[in-house]
Amino acid sequence: MSILAAFAVPHPPLLIPGVGGDSRLQVQKTENAYREVAARSAALSPETLVFFSPHATLYYDYFHISPGSGAQGDFGSYGSQAHYAVAYDEEFVAALETLLAEEGIPGGTQGEREPTLDHGVMVPLHFFGEAAGDPGGAGTGVRIVRVGLSGLSRQLHREFGTAVARTSEALGRKTVIVASGDLSHKLLASGPYGYAPEGPEFDRQLCAALADGSVAEMLAIDEYLAEAAAECGLRSFIMMGGALEGLEYEPELLSYEGPFGVGYAVAASLVANPSAPEGAAAHSAAFPQAQQEQEQAQQDESLPVMLARRTLQSYFGRGGQRPTLDTPEIQALLEQFRLSPRAAPLYEELAHARAGAFVSLHENGELRGCIGTIAPVQENVLAEIVHNAVSAAVEDPRFPPVEECELPSLVLKVDVLGEAEPVSDRATLDAQRYGVIVSLGYRRGLLLPALDGVDTPEQQIAIALSKAGIGAGEPYELERFEVVRYT
Repeated sequence: MSILAAFAVPHPPLLIPGVGGDSRLQVQKTENAYREVAARSAALSPETLVFFSPHATLYYDYFHISPGSGAQGDFGSYGSQAHYAVAYDEEFVAALETLLAEEGIPGGTQGEREPTLDHGVMVPLHFFGEAAGDPGGAGTGVRIVRVGLSGLSRQLHREFGTAVARTSEALGRKTVIVASGDLSHKLLASGPYGYAPEGPEFDRQLCAALADGSVAEMLAIDEYLAEAAAECGLRSFIMMGGALEGLEYEPELLSYEGPFGVGYAVAASLVANPSAPEGAAAHSAAFPQAQQEQEQAQQDESLPVMLARRTLQSYFGRGGQRPTLDTPEIQALLEQFRLSPRAAPLYEELAHARAGAFVSLHENGELRGCIGTIAPVQENVLAEIVHNAVSAAVEDPRFPPVEECELPSLVLKVDVLGEAEPVSDRATLDAQRYGVIVSLGYRRGLLLPALDGVDTPEQQIAIALSKAGIGAGEPYELERFEVVRYT
């Protein structure tokens, strides 16, 4: 027995008795839909509820799973007497932690910062426990697993969800997924976070994805759009989609509303003939081949490539305005790198170094654009990447400008150049290790190393001469350089 059902739910505390007062009447559709999904869950008699919550312990580079035998929480800070206590499924947690280690997914029970139940869990728990005849709990004999989100890629969130389903199957556990998350927080000028036009558009796209039960549609939502909308639930819902991958299920969007400037959606996916995901075949059925290749290319992108991609998303999202290191979405990404134990050393290195850098774009295995600087012209390597990413996309004279719709399918690479040195003996060249620069007066041509189809130094030099407009019989200077290539 594997996943029985999965539910996407919001977590406004105003739904809790003693908190919302009369304002609960303005979210009646949400409350009614909540009671409906809770009743559907209770009818399935699950043994384990797995909660994905944006308000549980969160790390940039690690999925946190709550350890121990159980936890409690309340809404005392909201003036309510509502109190909740649950038992954790320790066997499930241990098995999931082992599987994550085997799969190389960073996650586990280390680093618990706040053992108390968060409202991302307690709001749905209120309805699910009540429907199961256990107010203040999860249901008689029902245990829970509480998982926090992370700053890792969307693809890894999907893979984490798949690992949850595999764990459930391995244990023979009757499991229901509860993906907690609100949508945009910027729907109304009168709301607590104000208004942004991206807010309603994000909610429209995400509601369509929930109605279709399509994790591929969720993964395709533009990162800049999601960030500008100030959402909190997308990665939670992507984890839910990963848990459903390969299963036969019927998706349904039961309600959506945003009367206070925050979007609340309730969606259900009931599994027909619950069984384990069927490996690669099931994966292919749920994800077109092109989508799989796109996700695989992006899931482990390096810091420089993530910066280049975010730059292009910002460029198109801002109507063609060139981003800089001071652009808010660029600053936010760099701050994440600075605070991450894993990313911080490289961030510091690139933030304090100056060097030339090339950004190249590839689509369907073919070059789509490549622009760079032989010597540094920006304040540091990070700024060099930001500037050259836009140039590669829209200023390479060999190609028409990249269009926004192409972004999801682009594979990006960043080459940071070492210092060039004169070549007196061509025998010292190596087309895989060294790039070459040819120059004659103001004419200069460069070719990067380790390019497909360029196997010898002679080929490198010939292409570089052609790019510089230097004739083969003209005298020219020859230099070589090494690069650090990021993918």
